[in-house]
Amino acid sequence: MNRRAFIHTSTAALTGSLFVPSNSRALDLTQAPLPYAPEALEPHIDALTMTIHHGKHHAAYITKLGDALKAASISKTDALELITDIRSLPAASQPAIRNNAGGHVNHTWFWKWMAPAGSGPQGPEGKLGDAIQSTFTSIDDFKKVFGDAGTKRFGSGWAWLIVTKDGKLKVTSTPNQDNPLMKGIVEEADLGTPILGLDVWEHAYYLKYQNKRPDYIAAWWNVVNWAEVAKGYAAAIGK
Repeated sequence: MNRRAFIHTSTAALTGSLFVPSNSRALDLTQAPLPYAPEALEPHIDALTMTIHHGKHHAAYITKLGDALKAASISKTDALELITDIRSLPAASQPAIRNNAGGHVNHTWFWKWMAPAGSGPQGPEGKLGDAIQSTFTSIDDFKKVFGDAGTKRFGSGWAWLIVTKDGKLKVTSTPNQDNPLMKGIVEEADLGTPILGLDVWEHAYYLKYQNKRPDYIAAWWNVVNWAEVAKGYAAAIGK
């Protein structure tokens, strides 16, 4: 079996137990524009941060991923399939592909998980709201657990709300550009479908919040795109 067929087969096996987010299909080596103007998230996230974060950091992950794939003579360019089966790739190429494919995938989701304040639901509603309250007791308790995951993540990384393979909600976090779809890298108990994620790398907030990561997290709740999160939750549970 060639590498391309192996990746397809392994990904199909993985998605039998993990639901791939519907907003992430076919993530090739191109970058979509932001779904809103860079200043649209102000005052919570400033325009300069968004411009640099999207135009420099995210773009650099895509460029470096392309370079890593070329160096390894890998023709596969679907970043999502690459991250779900990194351990099948040549060992020498895994670090660069893991970091840069992860960066591309995570940021592609991240932009969609945000929207201008007041443009949609102000909190989780419907089945998503019910599931969050059932799992975490209340919306406020969920925000505290999620916020703690982001605040206590040492160094750079992400906080996540995932749907586990048994359909339950869970908050977790990962270092660097790892995410909960990375089987063989993330611990089994923390694997699942990401339906909300928060970038806590310093480049996501330092211009406005400096070292005050908790202030950034508190402000970020104002721009969460709950409609998109609900859509991801519905897809993950198959309803």
